[in-house]
Amino acid sequence: MITVGIVEDDAGIRQSLEWLLKSSAKFSCVAACPSAEEALRVLPKAMPEVILMDINLPVMSGIECTARMKELLPAVQVVMITVYDDADRVFNALRAGASGYILKRAAPEKILQAIREVHAGGVPMSSEIARKVLGAFREPAPAPAAAEDNLSRREQEVLELLSQGCANKEIADKLSISIETVTWHLRHIYTKLHVRSRTQAALKYLSQRKNP
Repeated sequence: MITVGIVEDDAGIRQSLEWLLKSSAKFSCVAACPSAEEALRVLPKAMPEVILMDINLPVMSGIECTARMKELLPAVQVVMITVYDDADRVFNALRAGASGYILKRAAPEKILQAIREVHAGGVPMSSEIARKVLGAFREPAPAPAAAEDNLSRREQEVLELLSQGCANKEIADKLSISIETVTWHLRHIYTKLHVRSRTQAALKYLSQRKNP
């Protein structure tokens, strides 16, 4: 069962998402919050594996909430939910630590699929957002040292496959290790690279490889 937290200020949408999760035996809604401020108080205690985060919240934005939430719950996977396919805002959310996004108008099964995908190590996003992420790989490196300098050989292998878009199961299969071992290596990679998500790790790794 995948435990999920919801952050959505629209009561109708929030209740619909709760109902959707509770209607499936494979998902559990551990908390549903109407604001970023409440989410930051409640979700760290509930410890969901995945958070559905509204990108447009009334006071603190979903993007800022995502960045703060990743500091409190580094292992949580955040999926942004938004009304419009806004490439710039979604990309900023990915850079803040989100692992994907889904449109609010998506069919219920698509929403559940996005949760399953991000929980398995995937990155649900549209082709437009994917192209924007790839474009960011060509940004100048933030530091002269290569991202992989402080990583072990196995961590470098995991990070290389991650940067190719492989999910955790694919990485495990390619390296003949367990998914739990992949997750363990990813935690160390995030710590050493000072990042909070798969997207940030891939961005840092590939940008530095292109700009040694």
